[in-house]
Amino acid sequence: MTGGAGFIGSAYVRAALAGEYGPAGPTAVTVLDLLTYAGRRDNLPAHHDRLRFVQGDVRDVATLAEVVPGHDAVLHFAAESHVDRSVSDADDFVSTNVLGTQRLLDACRRAGVRTVLCVSTDEVYGSIDVGAWSEEAPLAPNSPYAAAKAGADLLARAYHRTHGLDVRITRGCNTYGPHQNVEKLIPRFVTNLLSGEPAPLYGDGRNRREWLHVADHCAAIQLVLTAGAPGGVYNIGSGVELTNAELATRLVRLCAADPGLIRHVTDRKGHDLRYALDSTRIATLGFRPRTEFAAGLAATVDWYRTHRGWW
Repeated sequence: MTGGAGFIGSAYVRAALAGEYGPAGPTAVTVLDLLTYAGRRDNLPAHHDRLRFVQGDVRDVATLAEVVPGHDAVLHFAAESHVDRSVSDADDFVSTNVLGTQRLLDACRRAGVRTVLCVSTDEVYGSIDVGAWSEEAPLAPNSPYAAAKAGADLLARAYHRTHGLDVRITRGCNTYGPHQNVEKLIPRFVTNLLSGEPAPLYGDGRNRREWLHVADHCAAIQLVLTAGAPGGVYNIGSGVELTNAELATRLVRLCAADPGLIRHVTDRKGHDLRYALDSTRIATLGFRPRTEFAAGLAATVDWYRTHRGWW
């Protein structure tokens, strides 16, 4: 697993090593992570006998040549993922997300890895006013982050078509849960509100997103790994759609905070209005989100409340 010390990656590691995926789950896991600001060693089980941790860069050819061989599957979570950062400086996003993916795919091809699963995002589709994107929708990214992820997706498709590498792609909606870096919307709002500090809401707050609990997102990734088709692309949505303003109201209530702490700020450049995924394809594999949103959001707030030392 690349990026396995980050938010979604570490959730997958913890679930897999805890046996939540049953006999289909991995018997051992190697995590390759550079441990930048969003990746943390303490997100992973300490000293687990079936976990090997390697601190390294997915762009480093020598590291990949040493680490990749001997694995049956590679799950590629590593990415620069914060849109705001990509707007101010896109270099790391292009380098890590595009070049890093190409070098990883080459390493997997040389090592004879059976399956590579690339974790992507709904943001590669752009913005949609009504309806929902199917996997056949054209890629129309609007931020440097989304464009870099789209580039990675296209490389994955090319390596499947050109080299016959079994590459599968998942495109997930907005994901929430514990261990998420505080730069992202929900942990930013929660940690600010719990601290009595203003929480910044972009523009008029009408931007709409689907929200999926990280445990469900990881279960969907595992399902695609074991039951997906080589070369297949799978949207992972939840059907739970809220405006950012609606989400902010819920978080104020869960944090028992002053509603006046929600402060409207200048909107982000190129801010997509709405994302929505048609998840029919992964539903045919048997996927259904299991975490009810209200309960999952409350549990997430409670985690940040009781883990102040983490943030």
